[in-house]
Order: sequence, then structure tokens, then C-alpha cells
Amino acid sequence: MMEINNVILPLTIISIALIATTVRPNSDGDALYALRRSLSDPDNVLQSWDPNLVNPCTWFHITCNQDNQVTRVDLGNSNLSGNLVPELGKLVHLQYLELYKNNVQGSIPIALGNLKSLISLDLYNNNLTGGVPHSLGRLKSLVFLRLNNNRLTGPIPRSLARIYSLKVVDVSNNDLCGTIPIIGPFEHIPLNNFENNPRLEGPELQGLASYDTNCA
Repeated sequence: MMEINNVILPLTIISIALIATTVRPNSDGDALYALRRSLSDPDNVLQSWDPNLVNPCTWFHITCNQDNQVTRVDLGNSNLSGNLVPELGKLVHLQYLELYKNNVQGSIPIALGNLKSLISLDLYNNNLTGGVPHSLGRLKSLVFLRLNNNRLTGPIPRSLARIYSLKVVDVSNNDLCGTIPIIGPFEHIPLNNFENNPRLEGPELQGLASYDTNCA
């Protein structure tokens, strides 16, 4: 009987260890599954997003680095609708958030300002409302910011002018107001990237950056 017990005991320990590994929490997976729950997905693009897996690196439309940390979410032109979720701010290794050409509604979460590794934020051609969060000014690695063709309101946050890596900013075809920054990376952004905002008055006067509080 002792020999049987000696065999059973290690197998039991191994089984428990495997179960613990299978259900180990993964913050990236939790954040993405929160997004899945908030979206309507008539084409089953997100069908592989299974929260029971160890991590989301096997899910379609997700790219990870060698440490199994999510670096890309590629869901452009996927016939998705619904809302973005603040849990996306937990994807601290994310470099590309591609959700363009869908029917995403609601506001841009302030928590996206936590994505310190983000290079590209592409939310254009959706139905987003509310303001452009000032928190996006914390994205010091950001190169591409494309928010055009939505229904965004309010001013262009001056915090964006402190992102010196920015090469492309497109907020055209919204309902933004106030003036266009002319400092930092905005010095080289073409004016047609701001067009079709009826309440946007044009480039601000040199040294006057208070216009961002004078519109809503």
C-alpha cells in the first residue's frame, strides 16, 4: 500500500501544479476579455478569445513578445460595435492599438494614458464621442495618433504638444473646438489633418495656449 501511495502522491502534486498553471491569472488576458464582453461581434472575429487559456497570445488578432506580453491588438475593419473599456490601460506593453473602421461608440478611456509603450493609436472611422483625453499626453512613445472621422468634441489637449515622438496627428472630421497647437510636434502637422471641425478656429496665436479651456 505504501508503494501505491508513494506513486499516487507525486501524481497528485503534478496534477495540482498543472491545474494551477492553467488557471493562473493573466492581466493582459483579463483586460482583453473585458473588451470582448463590451463589444458586439456579429462576424465572430473574437471567437478565439478564450479566458480559460493561460494567456491571450494564442488568440487571433493578438501579437505578443517573447515574454508573452501583448504588444499588438489588430481589430481594424472588423465590423465591431460597442464601447472601449478602461481595462485596456492595463496593457502596459502594448505598442499598437488598431480599432479603426468599426462602429465603436462612447468615449476614449482616460486609462489609455497608461499605455507607456504605445506607438500607434488608430481609432479613426468609428462613432466615438466625448473629448480627447488629456491623459494621452503621457504616451511618450506615441508616433501615430489617428482619431479622424468620429464625433469627438472639446479642445485638442495641449498635453499632446509634449509628445516629441509624434509624427502623425489626424483629428479631422470631428466636432473639436478651440485652436490648433503650433508648438512641439504640431509645428510639422499639416492643417488638413484638422479640417472639417466646424468649431475649430485655426492655429493659436504664438504664446497663447489657454484656448483649450474655452470650449466644450
